[in-house]
Amino acid sequence: MQNAYGFGKTVALSYEQALEKATAELQKEGFGVLTEIDVAATLKKKLGADMPPYKILGACNPPFAHRALAAEPTIGLLLPCNIVVRVDAAGATQVEFMDPAAMQKMSDSAELAAVAAEVRARLLRVMDAL
Repeated sequence: MQNAYGFGKTVALSYEQALEKATAELQKEGFGVLTEIDVAATLKKKLGADMPPYKILGACNPPFAHRALAAEPTIGLLLPCNIVVRVDAAGATQVEFMDPAAMQKMSDSAELAAVAAEVRARLLRVMDAL
């Protein structure tokens, strides 16, 4: 999976295993998970709608976040880095990453572009490890 704002792949793991592995691999690259949004549970509770498991992990690497915010304070609108772990309609587990390169398309800041490139490289390593 790749589009203008993200990249990802199908993994040979259960949903629960993918959540655990993604979190562990993010930690190896210096990211902590600040938020975890259970989209499926929220939609069930608020709308009575059923959907396959779907969580959004809000990952943050403080040194990169600091550099990005110093370069462009309003970039906080695009932080933290979101990672989606979900089960698709066919029952396969997908892990998808917000592409930091999308941030640099919205700014002329050379420093922000450098941060985005470094974060993207780390997230690609996380994806490759899954």
